[in-house]
Amino acid sequence: MQSLQKLESECLTYFKSEPVWRKVLAGFLEKYASFGKFTGKVQLKNLSADEIEVLEGFFGQNFHGQKSITISAEHFAKALENSRYKEVLPDQLLKLYFGKEPVSKKEQKEKREQEKQAIEDKFFDYCQGTYAEKLVPEMLALQRLHIKDSLSEWRQLLFFSADIVNSLPYRSERTEYLPVFAAGLTKNPHAFDKGTVFGDLLYELVKLDLNHRKMKVERLPYFPSYERQKSFLSCGILLDDVSNYVLLYHVAGVQKNGSYHKGLNGFFEEEDMLQVSLTVLTNLSRLESPDQTLYIDENPSVFAARCMSYPESACMCMNGQPKLAALIALELFAASGTAVYYSGDFDPEGLWIAQRLAIFYPGTFHFLNMDETSYLKCLSEEPISDTRLKQLDRITDSRLLGTVARMRIEKMAGYQEVLTLI
Repeated sequence: MQSLQKLESECLTYFKSEPVWRKVLAGFLEKYASFGKFTGKVQLKNLSADEIEVLEGFFGQNFHGQKSITISAEHFAKALENSRYKEVLPDQLLKLYFGKEPVSKKEQKEKREQEKQAIEDKFFDYCQGTYAEKLVPEMLALQRLHIKDSLSEWRQLLFFSADIVNSLPYRSERTEYLPVFAAGLTKNPHAFDKGTVFGDLLYELVKLDLNHRKMKVERLPYFPSYERQKSFLSCGILLDDVSNYVLLYHVAGVQKNGSYHKGLNGFFEEEDMLQVSLTVLTNLSRLESPDQTLYIDENPSVFAARCMSYPESACMCMNGQPKLAALIALELFAASGTAVYYSGDFDPEGLWIAQRLAIFYPGTFHFLNMDETSYLKCLSEEPISDTRLKQLDRITDSRLLGTVARMRIEKMAGYQEVLTLI
């Protein structure tokens, strides 16, 4: 008498030898998932002559001329019992054929939940005694939204989340460039690039951390990149520093420990202009002007001329579109109660910059030489296209509306370099 193991091997060889059996058994495996047992009916369509011949031989039935064949679980079980493989039950055949125990969808769901719970339990243990322990509920809630088909991938993201939170540079009172932070955790400096899976994960965790510390970074529609950049900076991560700077003159800086920044003080005393990076600004608690007045120019050449003509004045240069460094500097000036006087170019883009800064600055903000009279004094021969003029529709500050109206008439740009500095 054949051993059961040998019989199972021969049975598997037979059903693997003909492709039509994959269609049949795959259909019953799907029924098993739905009902939790070997039951139901499988309909086969577009069968070849060879496939029909195989089925006829197994079921002892003539299927010729039929466009489709329906096989019931009972019919298949009976045919299997009448074959030389009668000791192999249908459930066991499914296991042999597909290499895994057939389970119902309910059982699959229960098993998945048990596996997920086991991962979460291990995650609690992994975070215990670390800073990430404080954020475990939030991290789990975040990652539950991103559970993939593969629990192993989800587990990897979950545990990696804890590593990220525990490694945020601010917790050791330091700052790091994003590529350096990424390389330290993943050995890939581009791992946290914007738009990548890990990059999106990092931003979500940064926001979770800020929320835990009850820190809210405002979303500014007129400075769309501010929220992301400031959020990362609040966790000690610099998205861009080398090109993120501001030009200052005659300005003192107070560090977070209460002492004055020696470098800034040196340039203050020497009456020299200084390019200050975002890294330096992050270590300050406030910026100070000698008379609590700050003159800001959009254009570097106007800034330089102002510094030379009025050496006692505190000055700052935006150098075009405001970067995060400029916005941080404004926040630091506001912390010392500084009043701002801003001067920019006369074109739709320049007026838009001026209005956005006026909205952003929490203290006193004045426009300097940006009225209609000043505009007419510095008219150039550079025309403003109708498309660009349309951008003036978004200028709503009453202090700029006279200039806006005149610009629509003149349709020419004006530049602050032409004006005599006041």
